[in-house]
Amino acid sequence: MDTTFIDELAGSAPTPGGGGASAYVGALACAAASMVGNFTVGKKTYADVEEQVKDSLVRLEGLRGRLVELVGEDARAFEPLAAAYRMPKDTDEEKAAKNEALQAALYAACDVPMEIMRATASAVDEIDFLAHHGSKMVRSDAGVAAAFARAASDGASLNVFINVASMDDAQAVARYRGEAELLAARTRERCDELFDFVKTAVS
Repeated sequence: MDTTFIDELAGSAPTPGGGGASAYVGALACAAASMVGNFTVGKKTYADVEEQVKDSLVRLEGLRGRLVELVGEDARAFEPLAAAYRMPKDTDEEKAAKNEALQAALYAACDVPMEIMRATASAVDEIDFLAHHGSKMVRSDAGVAAAFARAASDGASLNVFINVASMDDAQAVARYRGEAELLAARTRERCDELFDFVKTAVS
């Protein structure tokens, strides 16, 4: 098994960090859901939903690929932010230049985790469908997917919250925070419902 990302995450460098890990976990949620779908396709018992399952698998593949891309994008978005934090602030001019660079970098540092949350929310739609209509033999894996999706969304939201705390634009702060709180709460609620459904179904 290639543990490069895990080993890098465990290291002392600031990237990859929690944002990239959240995207990675979101991709794992998609992968676990896809396993449920692939196990379902071709089974006579589920012939009536086979085409819907195939469509779901296509969407999950796209979401999984996008979340994997976001692992790298999160690290790249942090680079200018880290550079801004390292800028000197001994004079008023340096303080102003540092804050200008910081404010510019904060938007990308919020945009990436927001996209992680949106992609994860879309993945929950597929997990929901597969938990209810996919093969009962692997229903527990749909529960795993729901648990991972919850973690991915909550983790990404923390990156939004920490970055808006340094943002000067009050309207942007309200926009980012409002969407992040709404997405996190809705995803958490749906994933908890799915987890409970699967737990009851397999018990």
